[in-house]
Amino acid sequence: MAALQLEKQRGRYAALAIAAVVIVVGIPLWWKTTETYRAWLPFSEISELDSLQLQLSVDIEVVFSRGTLTPEQQKKFPLSHVNEKEHQLHHKTEFSCGSVVVYVIPESSTLLPEDVKVYVGQRRTALLRSPPFKTSWNLKEVLSNLDVEVEQVVSTMSFGHQDIVAALSNRVRMTKVTKESMADSMRAIKSSPGYEITFSLLNPDPKSHSLHWDIEGAVQSYIQPLLNKLAPIANFSVDSQILYYAVLGVNPRFDNSVSAYTLSADSLSHVINPVEARLGSNAASSNPVLNFLLYVPDAHHSPLFIRDHSKRKVPSNAFHSPRWGGIMVYNVNEMYGPEAERPVDININMAKVMGVFLAQLRLMLGVQHTHPPTGFVLQSPGSAGLADWELDRLLWSRSVENIATASTTITSLAQLLDQIGNIVINDNIAQQVSSAVTSLQSAVAELEAGNLAFALQYSREAILASERAFFDPSLLHLLYFPDDQKFAIYIPLFLPMCVPIVLSLLKIVSEAKKRRADKQAKSD
Repeated sequence: MAALQLEKQRGRYAALAIAAVVIVVGIPLWWKTTETYRAWLPFSEISELDSLQLQLSVDIEVVFSRGTLTPEQQKKFPLSHVNEKEHQLHHKTEFSCGSVVVYVIPESSTLLPEDVKVYVGQRRTALLRSPPFKTSWNLKEVLSNLDVEVEQVVSTMSFGHQDIVAALSNRVRMTKVTKESMADSMRAIKSSPGYEITFSLLNPDPKSHSLHWDIEGAVQSYIQPLLNKLAPIANFSVDSQILYYAVLGVNPRFDNSVSAYTLSADSLSHVINPVEARLGSNAASSNPVLNFLLYVPDAHHSPLFIRDHSKRKVPSNAFHSPRWGGIMVYNVNEMYGPEAERPVDININMAKVMGVFLAQLRLMLGVQHTHPPTGFVLQSPGSAGLADWELDRLLWSRSVENIATASTTITSLAQLLDQIGNIVINDNIAQQVSSAVTSLQSAVAELEAGNLAFALQYSREAILASERAFFDPSLLHLLYFPDDQKFAIYIPLFLPMCVPIVLSLLKIVSEAKKRRADKQAKSD
């Protein structure tokens, strides 16, 4: 009897020891070895991105030319504001990026025509005809009298409210935006570190036309100066090709009133897809592609003209597709007679063609239309294809767009990781997220300080880091398991081991209760 009691006691101790080992050692060890690794993320800083407020600043310098102010007014100016210099209005004069210099000239000056109030140059400068000043005015009164004109100059040459709304139109629901600003934003290709530009010559009738185009010289003369100007924004690569027997895929209609074939505006949307299949693609690059096609109609469909929605002939005989590129129809039927020997050698006027493609390229890259107030004259960008203040506006636009895109990406990733606790957050993702947040904060600070080049650089780093973190392969759903799959895996493993332990513990508890009841009965 004593041996039996000793054996039961040893069984109870063994069961308790096994249960203690499982609870104290086994469960914590299993929990620790199977937990999901989640590196630290700056969730508090990411949450602040939802209420991010941008403050864009523009450095404005107002220069009064000789004869604008009377000697009495010059004496009333504080010494800190008097800075007499000889400013040369030379084309090589450089001013800081994002700044505006306004030269105030006398009201009677013949430098500008009488009906011109403001002349905006290629650089970051403008000439402003001075309104009448009273001799008794001090500096504050003189400057306040120029507030309206200077504000108009700044709104013309810098990034305004409508531009901000247009840049954020794809991510924020806005109502107060002009149709033209919205059209410009929808037309421009999205911001990217690089772009591929392809010029294609389509010759559907090589038996009749032997086309020659100096595309290399035309790119160097007309396109490359613009690309050099846009070097701070993105990298560009240019290539060209000639496609034979390539047709538009839409049959033009013959118009007896003009004795020519026409393409209506409604049919233009069906032109791109058949042609795009012949263009090919650069598989080695992930950059967006801008296509510019020069189409020479075959002899049986010449001349060919494009008509707009009002049934009027398009002067450039070209059209563009938002975020894709443009197509120009180049008629050559007037360059040879019906008795000419086929194929006819034709030299394409590249100045005419590149003038159209350059205008389309500006639209595709986001250089928005500028409609100055009455009395303003804008100087032509010249051979550079882009004025300095237009480049500043583009830098503002791209920086704001990149900041909005990166903040949206990081915020969405943080919400996803917060909702699904089983996703592994490795150190690489945490590093990319932290880098994106830091770059965003730096971009906003530089943008507020007016340092556009640094703001664009930080915003590009932010968008690249945020996309690398968002599309990291370790975040794929196949690399983590939902709770129901975990139960399906662990129950067959732990249930056979836990049942004997639980039953032994229940038996020990039952025997303890029985002994306690027997002792209480004996004492009674």
